[in-house]
Amino acid sequence: MPTRVRILYHDHCFDGAASAAFFSRFVQEKFYPEAEFFYTGLAHKASQLFEPEMFDGDVNAIVDFKYSTDPRLTWWFDHHQSAFLSLEDGEHFRHDTSGHKFFDPKFRSCTMYIATVAREKFGFDPGDLKELVAWADIVDGALYKDAQEAVDLLSPATQLTLVIESSKGSGTVQRIIGMMRQRSLGEIAADAEIQAIFQPLYQNHLHMIDVVREQSHCKDGVVYFDLVEQKIEGYNKFIPYYLFPESLYTVSVTTSPFRTKVSVGSNPWAKRPLKYNLATICERYGGGGHPGVGAISFEIGAVEQARQAAREIAAELQG
Repeated sequence: MPTRVRILYHDHCFDGAASAAFFSRFVQEKFYPEAEFFYTGLAHKASQLFEPEMFDGDVNAIVDFKYSTDPRLTWWFDHHQSAFLSLEDGEHFRHDTSGHKFFDPKFRSCTMYIATVAREKFGFDPGDLKELVAWADIVDGALYKDAQEAVDLLSPATQLTLVIESSKGSGTVQRIIGMMRQRSLGEIAADAEIQAIFQPLYQNHLHMIDVVREQSHCKDGVVYFDLVEQKIEGYNKFIPYYLFPESLYTVSVTTSPFRTKVSVGSNPWAKRPLKYNLATICERYGGGGHPGVGAISFEIGAVEQARQAAREIAAELQG
C-alpha cells in the first residue's frame, strides 16, 4: 500500500503552491518513495482554520500556514511572524521533539525555508527546482526590480502568480503544484490549459488597474481603497505602488464568499524609510502576516467592522 501523504498549504498563493510542490519532491525522494499525495488549500478566515477530517493521511503536513497542535500532524514549515493562533500553540511547538516541524520568520518565502532545511539537515538539493525556489523568494519577498515588473506580468512566474491567486477553487492550483514538482515555470505557463485560464484573468487584471485607480485616494503616503461595492475579492497587490509610486503603505477592504478582508501592505520601492511592522498592527485585530505585509479576516458580512479597522490602521500609518 502506498503511503498516503496529505499536504495542507496556503491556497491561492505562489509561495504556498511552490512550498507544497518542493515539499512533495523532498519527502518522496528522502522518506516516502511510494507516496500518494493529496492536497488541501487553506485560507485565513475568522472562524476555525483546521477541521479534524483534514488530517486524514498516513503522513500529514502543513506548509506556509499556521501551526496546528493536532497529534496527527507529521511535518510543519512556516515563516510568518503570526504563525501561532495562541501562546499555547507556540509552547506546543517549542516542546515538539519530532525533528520534523520548523519555524523561522527571517525567511522571505516558505519555499526557500523548506529548501534550506532540506539541504542542510537532510542532504536534499535538486538542481531542477532552483528556479522555483528563487522565484518563490522574489514573489513572496516582493523582490521585483520595480512595480512595473510586478504589474506587467511578462515573466512565466508572474503569469502563474495571477493564475494561482485568481483562479476559482483549488483545482487549478493543485494541477500547477503537480507540474511544479517536475517542470519549469516556462513550460507550465505555456501549457495550453493554463494559458486558457490566464488570458481572461489577464484582461480582468488590466481592468482592475483602472478600478483601483478610480477607487483609491492617497493621503500622507497611505493609499486607501474599498472594493466591497464592486464585489471584488482580490487584486495584484503591487497595483497601488504602480499607480502611486510615492506612496509608503496601502490599506484596502474586500469581500469574498468566506470572509471580509482588510489588506495592509508596504511599498517595496518606498523612497522614505518604513517604520511600521504591519504584522504586529494586524495582530491587534486578530490578523497577522509579515513585517511588510499583513491582513485581517473578519466574518462574512462584517463590512463595517472591517472598514472601521481599515480606517484606524490607515490613520495610524499616516501618523
